[in-house]
Amino acid sequence: MRQELLPDVRVTLIEPGVVDTELPTHITHAATREAVQKGYDAATVKPGEIAEIIAFVLSRPRHLAINEVLVRPATQLG
Repeated sequence: MRQELLPDVRVTLIEPGVVDTELPTHITHAATREAVQKGYDAATVKPGEIAEIIAFVLSRPRHLAINEVLVRPATQLG
């Protein structure tokens, strides 16, 4: 997509790890919800921090292409 849209549209893949959101509450399978909830109980990244990263990427000059941002809690494995 990036190659097709440049230079008119910049495309950045932002890959957050576990973020402190309500996502586990939307999982209907009980065992899956419980397993996911354990990871989310320890989530230290706040949604506002991801929003700041998005704002940073959008505020860069048009001549810069930020292809990818991987961000997750320092304690999250892999």
